[in-house]
Amino acid sequence: MTTLTRKAFYDLAGECREMALELARHDQSRVDRQQCRVFNHWLRRLREYDELAPRLAGVSLARPITRGHLMAAAVVLWLVGLLLWAGNLGLLGQRLWGLALTGALLILLFLPESLYGTTIELLEGKLLRIVEIFEEILYTQELQLSEAVFFKIKEDLAAARQELRQQIYLAHS
Repeated sequence: MTTLTRKAFYDLAGECREMALELARHDQSRVDRQQCRVFNHWLRRLREYDELAPRLAGVSLARPITRGHLMAAAVVLWLVGLLLWAGNLGLLGQRLWGLALTGALLILLFLPESLYGTTIELLEGKLLRIVEIFEEILYTQELQLSEAVFFKIKEDLAAARQELRQQIYLAHS
């Protein structure tokens, strides 16, 4: 575990702002694997700090599972099922099996991505929780920051909060 220094907190607040602006460039209702991986790496790095680890316990890692992954797994299972049971089911059984799996593929196609993966909107919600934790640390003066640094961090966190709230609002309107 690492101690959270003033410099590290300053840098992390700037990263919050950058991450909020980056997430705003992506489709809110889709899962972006790269953004999920970046967020997971960043969250693991945040949890290395003694002061942040207990506060970030409620923020879960992002699930980078896309619709393409789910469909590929379903097609593989579909093909394996057909190959294994092709001789055992008979013609009617094969048709029913094929029809059932095709129906399952169609159902998977129309499931919202937020059920199995972390969408950009959910990532923004997680980042907003982290911004609130940072603001709590900032306002309790735990790090005893100078006035200039305090206001710069406050500005970065306010900009991140505003961008995240705006994106979440736009996703729901």
